[in-house]
Amino acid sequence: MTATVPAQQYDDALADMAALRERLTAVESQLEATQHQLDWFKRQLFGAKSEKRVEIDPAVQASLFTGLIEDTPAPPATEAVEITRRKKTRNGAVNDTGLRFDDSVPVRVIDVAPPEGLEDGEVIATHSTFRLAQRRASYEVLEYRAPVIKPRNSATPQTTPVPGAIFTGSLADASFLAGMLVDKFAFHIPLYRQHQRLAAGGIQLARATLTQLVGRTAALLSPIHAAQLEHVLESRVLAMDETPIKAGRAGAGQLKAAYFWPLYGDADEISFTFAATRARSHIEATLADHFTGTLITDGYGAYARYADNRPGVTHAQCWAHTRRYFERALDSDPQAQQALALIGEIYRVEAEIRDKRLEGLAKQTARSQHSEPAVRAFWRWCDVQCQRLDLEPKHPLAKAVAYALERRGALGVFLTDPDVPIDTNHLERGLRPIPMGRRNWLFCWSEVGAEHVGIIQSLISTCRLHGVDPYTYLVDVLQRVGVHPASRVAELTPRLWKDHFADNPMQSDIDRVGNNVGE
Repeated sequence: MTATVPAQQYDDALADMAALRERLTAVESQLEATQHQLDWFKRQLFGAKSEKRVEIDPAVQASLFTGLIEDTPAPPATEAVEITRRKKTRNGAVNDTGLRFDDSVPVRVIDVAPPEGLEDGEVIATHSTFRLAQRRASYEVLEYRAPVIKPRNSATPQTTPVPGAIFTGSLADASFLAGMLVDKFAFHIPLYRQHQRLAAGGIQLARATLTQLVGRTAALLSPIHAAQLEHVLESRVLAMDETPIKAGRAGAGQLKAAYFWPLYGDADEISFTFAATRARSHIEATLADHFTGTLITDGYGAYARYADNRPGVTHAQCWAHTRRYFERALDSDPQAQQALALIGEIYRVEAEIRDKRLEGLAKQTARSQHSEPAVRAFWRWCDVQCQRLDLEPKHPLAKAVAYALERRGALGVFLTDPDVPIDTNHLERGLRPIPMGRRNWLFCWSEVGAEHVGIIQSLISTCRLHGVDPYTYLVDVLQRVGVHPASRVAELTPRLWKDHFADNPMQSDIDRVGNNVGE
């Protein structure tokens, strides 16, 4: 006899099974997303850091784009040639068997005595061997011996005045201030490590003194940074980004989350502005009534909302950030390779433009003829992906396509303006000292300290962009700023200082005065 299941129980069982299926689907989707994040983190930790795309076989590439790029000719066939490459040297470096240095490096000559039995021989030549050496510390103390003179017609002795210091009564020479700033902000050596190095060199100095000197020097340089920021905001094309920093105490053992907002102008100057928030209010406070032109940024929505309310501002966005979304989706869907290849074609055209040094109308023509077909093909490919039924909204490839389509207009600005770059990579390279320094000096104790970091880092980073030695620049400017006309303070920015003063910079007494150490 067969038992009959009541209809209500049967319906309840079906409902439970449907609920279990929905829950299983949600868990599988969450697991897939988690696995994708894990793969991405592994690539960040252990994978290649370069964003250069590995070229695929041209035959395979052609099959991927069949019907997408009608007006792009196929690349010509190339002959395979076996090439043997020598090991590269970077920046003129050599291996351990040689040494290269310029005339600014001091050389101590050591005469080698002839071997026994050859003392009376004739010296017909000299063979030099160079070895790189290092002292325990590179610090020196300048002793100013000022004579006290009693005039013949007076009974009151007079002391010869000593050359003034940068700060009245300060123990620091301009060379020390410049070296301290370069060590901290260019080579990311925290002040506590510099304090340890001073102690190892036999110099006793309070660590708080170093902190105070950095603050006083930043305040002295702030008018120069303000002049540079003013010129950056006059740019016709401006790149802007934000990067986090811990600055200011939020409580016991806690620090506030704040942000540096770097701006990169079209004269290769970078200025780091600071704000305690990531809100749009800082963008408005910095740019409003100061900037009109094209603002190129990443995909952070605050920039787009700001540009929408500013008729004089055109918003362009970064293809590199768009590319990264498709790169993250590559493990989840191999078809993301097609998008990467199309974006790679845009970058290939830009590389050819740089190689040929095209500017103005010639550059815009090259983009119209070669980049625009690839851009159109990319959008057609994105439209095709939107029709796929197997792509759920949370799928990494679906997110990448949605990210790109949402920014379609801003990503196409570069096609109509030859001065607009296709990405913000130049800005990301310029702001790199901040995250690098963050791994060393970790945080800023106060918000004022963070503003000081922004001032000094702006000048040092711009020095590097213009090929100016930061140490030489700071030694000169720290001595010059007190006597230079305030109306011409812009001449002290690295961009103009290079033209006005680089040929004959002011030096510190450690370089002007002869080497009389120990006398």
